[in-house]
Amino acid sequence: MPKDANVLQDSGKPLFFEVSNPQEIGFEPPVIRDGRGEAVRLAVRSLTVMQKEALVASARTGKVWRLASDEGAYLDGHDYAPCPLSFLSTGMVSSYMNEILALAEARGIAINDITLIQDNYYTMKGSALKGTMTGGAENIDLEVVIDSDADKASLTSLIYDAVAASPLNGLMRGKKESLFTLVHNGSDIGTGKALPVDGPTLRDAGDKFDATDVADGDWTELIRHTGRMTPKTEETTTLAGGSLTDHQDRRLHVKVICHLRPDGIKEIEQHLYNPHGSIFRYLSEEAPENGGKGRAPDAMSYIAAGIGFCFMTQFGRYAKIVKKPLDEYRILQDFHATLGGASGGTGMPGEADPLETHCYLSSGEDDDYARLCLDMAEQTCFLHAFCRTDLKAKVKVTPKSKAA
Repeated sequence: MPKDANVLQDSGKPLFFEVSNPQEIGFEPPVIRDGRGEAVRLAVRSLTVMQKEALVASARTGKVWRLASDEGAYLDGHDYAPCPLSFLSTGMVSSYMNEILALAEARGIAINDITLIQDNYYTMKGSALKGTMTGGAENIDLEVVIDSDADKASLTSLIYDAVAASPLNGLMRGKKESLFTLVHNGSDIGTGKALPVDGPTLRDAGDKFDATDVADGDWTELIRHTGRMTPKTEETTTLAGGSLTDHQDRRLHVKVICHLRPDGIKEIEQHLYNPHGSIFRYLSEEAPENGGKGRAPDAMSYIAAGIGFCFMTQFGRYAKIVKKPLDEYRILQDFHATLGGASGGTGMPGEADPLETHCYLSSGEDDDYARLCLDMAEQTCFLHAFCRTDLKAKVKVTPKSKAA
């Protein structure tokens, strides 16, 4: 059972909302770099060991969203908000849908109906106390259930090309080692094993969260807990408290199912098979310049949030396992990528720069402990492993008439 208070529930604000005053509080995205088309800035702070909140700003959409994450019983969380990995999966499948629809239109392929079913897999092996625990990422399974008059070969080519066109392709293909700065108890101390950012440490954005105002609107349906648990299968081996053990050898599995609503918003249902978790439902939509109305977070904002949330979980989990204090921890993460090859009209595969993450820690321990926390958080983060691993999406195209 969780020992920490449910801060997210007690905050008095919606869990997820658009921020109405980003200029007033001074939280804006980074400048888009030459050769790129998108820049996303993410600030995350820890509220308890497992509860976190984030502000994510996109240079392309001009919007700032407040998002929140929690963990389930497997990490002694309250299960009040989705786990970090589900944000990445949601953003990924949303991005794939964007590129498939845009590329189909460009090629004159009519799609009557489409559903994407995506499975993400990760591993965790080794001992935290011995410093050998390491997170890993595996290839993605993507099934496209589609109703179209186009032949199978044309549809298969469409899906493979759309996957390559996604900006996320830039993090999946090749090996992107993330870059960091580290501030401990107010002093910039430099990193240990973690590779340093080539540039100055950015200012901590921890004072921005409490100054946010909620934009007008009903945000209750943006991300919703369905009240249902993911069905258990043979792979469901990590249950209550299982993710907090010192030594681990397990495989994680997150499934998302994405379809397009009649109003143009993408609805995505997330299932967490291992560790065993709840089912959440997300909404995602692009900005007007990309064919949407901006009524929900865009794909890239979800992707950035997932990586930052997962990294933050590893800080808290490591400190809890080694039983040493980590009083406060926050990050500021910048993500630069190209526009989608189809949705952005570049006609090129998606590319991305290594993530740049500035870390701000407070503890009663020495600087070496802070560096070790950063090194272990990076080493055990599934989504930094996702970036540093050369991955592929294994695609299956299923005509809707033959879907189970």
